[in-house]
Amino acid sequence: MEQVTLKVSGMSCGHCVKAVEGSVGELQGVKKVDVDLAKGIVAVEFDGKLVSLEKIKETIDDQGYDVN
Repeated sequence: MEQVTLKVSGMSCGHCVKAVEGSVGELQGVKKVDVDLAKGIVAVEFDGKLVSLEKIKETIDDQGYDVN
């Protein structure tokens, strides 16, 4: 398992948290997603053999948030 913490801007409410956690959490190979709204970060634990970091970033971007 790999772990990454991404800086994400544009998240401002509980809906944002659910949108990111829900969409990233549905990706095959993602084990855990934790959003820290106050810090603007998303911590993801995933299997790099099943899903790429780029796919995770793309999924967050598709929800309307910017991955820095």
